[in-house]
Amino acid sequence: MRILIIGEGGRESALAAKLQNDPRISKMFFANGNATTDVIGKNVHLSEIKELRDFAIKEKIDLTIVGPEAPLVAGLKDEFKRHNLKVFGPNQKVASLEGSKAFSKKFMQTYDIKTAKAEVFDSYNNAKEYVQNQQYPLVIKASGLAGGKGVVICDTLEEAEATIHDFMIRRIYGDAGIRLVIEEYLEGFEASIIAFSNGEKLFPCIAAKDYKKAGNGDTGPNTGGMGTVAPSPEFTQEHYADFEKNILEPTLKGLKAEGFGFKGIIFFGLMITKNGTYLLEYNMRFGDPETQVLMALMENNLLDVIQDCMDGKDIELKFKDEKAVCLVMCSGGYPRNIETGFEIVGEDKIKYSKLLYAGAIRKGDKVVSNGGRVLNIVATGATYEDARKKVYEDASHVHFDYGFYREDIGKF
Repeated sequence: MRILIIGEGGRESALAAKLQNDPRISKMFFANGNATTDVIGKNVHLSEIKELRDFAIKEKIDLTIVGPEAPLVAGLKDEFKRHNLKVFGPNQKVASLEGSKAFSKKFMQTYDIKTAKAEVFDSYNNAKEYVQNQQYPLVIKASGLAGGKGVVICDTLEEAEATIHDFMIRRIYGDAGIRLVIEEYLEGFEASIIAFSNGEKLFPCIAAKDYKKAGNGDTGPNTGGMGTVAPSPEFTQEHYADFEKNILEPTLKGLKAEGFGFKGIIFFGLMITKNGTYLLEYNMRFGDPETQVLMALMENNLLDVIQDCMDGKDIELKFKDEKAVCLVMCSGGYPRNIETGFEIVGEDKIKYSKLLYAGAIRKGDKVVSNGGRVLNIVATGATYEDARKKVYEDASHVHFDYGFYREDIGKF
């Protein structure tokens, strides 16, 4: 088989590493890939859907796996399907469950999926008027794709008004913020559950815990993720039962009612409060950095799982009875003004973990940083502390100028 993986982050490195020893795969291509995928297969510099389509036709690609959300929201699956090209991922309409928070919130409300109370606004004046009489904190979300940054928790009316102005008038996230979802603030802890879909049923993985804030102790700005652990230490069987009854099952019911059957991934971003488990958002693809810890623990052959889903077969997911920790090393200034282009050294000193490059490329015999989240260090162990020790021991040997990481991943 010839496989194309679209994306260039640590998630794509984790998928590639999981697939690389499968004897059925003769060649893997990555658009655009990174310094890890460059060794496993071949990186190709393509971004437009038509370029990707033409490449898949020319190279006789048997299966395309899409990492990031933007190509799916832009209709990659639809275009590939017109040319009989297989894609593991939803079409443009179903991808709107991630691409439009307004669309997904309406879906949740229509099918009684347990979620925060919310209103959708297209009018700047109406949004400003609405926040005058709300309880704070309050959550304001840009409806469109904003690279994981279009969500603001506002503690005061002044913050809410400023955020509405930033999103709708200043357009700091472009068209993503011209429609807003304003919802109640839920207090608790977050968990992530990635589920495989075979078009008829959903098959959830174990829950993961994601660390979003840039600084130790969950301080600083929100990021795309500074690390993960799996299974989530806080997510109990009771929480899972609540998720299954009030989120998973009604989501499946809604997908069927809307004719949204698809072969791919649905990611549930959850908030667990004193009143139970709530759905914050859907993503319609593998999470990053959740995929890194899930692939480290998954016992199944990933290609078998994907092919069975593509064929509409049921699957039984199995995970090691271990703990996994993923640490993300970032460029100076992340998630705002990042500094890149610095050589990364110390990979040869890693003993206990797996290094997965993300925002890094090869230049000759050097690897240099070229993104915000530069690399991931992933390890497993009998306990969280075992895995954590391995990760931080190995992280101490890897360096690049202005690089930083959180020191409390896996401490909870």
